[in-house]
Amino acid sequence: MTAFLLCFCPSTDSGNMARMGITPQQFRQMQERVGRPRRAARAMPEGMAPARVKVGQVILGLDPSLRGTGYGVIKLARPFPQTLAQGVIACPASWARSRCLVEIAQTLRAVLRRHPPAVCAVEGLFYAQNLRTALIMGEARGAALAVVAEAGLEIYELAPRKVKQAIVGYGAAQKLAVAKMVQRMLCLPETPAPDAADALALALALAAAPAGRFQAAPRV
Repeated sequence: MTAFLLCFCPSTDSGNMARMGITPQQFRQMQERVGRPRRAARAMPEGMAPARVKVGQVILGLDPSLRGTGYGVIKLARPFPQTLAQGVIACPASWARSRCLVEIAQTLRAVLRRHPPAVCAVEGLFYAQNLRTALIMGEARGAALAVVAEAGLEIYELAPRKVKQAIVGYGAAQKLAVAKMVQRMLCLPETPAPDAADALALALALAAAPAGRFQAAPRV
């Protein structure tokens, strides 16, 4: 992550540590990472990305959910990645599930047309104790991944804990900590919405991973 972390915007005051859900020690570690010499940010080693993801290419991050699917599109560039698009596909609770699935699919198709990515990073499967919740989440995930597969993209599944570790340096970091770090890594004027921040974090984590660290999702 060095190539990205060195390009942070001005640091956040340590008084926000509690709200970010991190300990003082973790905050000091983050500051140390930010304070490393900037000369290392001049180049992005080829080994810092999975196969076929290089400087100049575009990555789609995707955090599927029926009521709020987050998406983020970044372009790998020097000295830091550029944000091409990010947002949340919000579906009110009053909408039928079928309407939400259509909204997810149509919105993602529009995003892919405007910013064609090279690969997609999606949050890995989780284990839900509630069967109904698992089925609903599976429907949203299926609708989103169908659009991505339709576009011919290779899909990488990333475990949430590994993404947090890559972005914040702490695998159990809270959503706000992830969002704040994503804002700083991409020099965004505002903190992204939680679901959009998670999607951007997925894209950043995939881009910064050593080649071969994440395996492509199995084709079915």
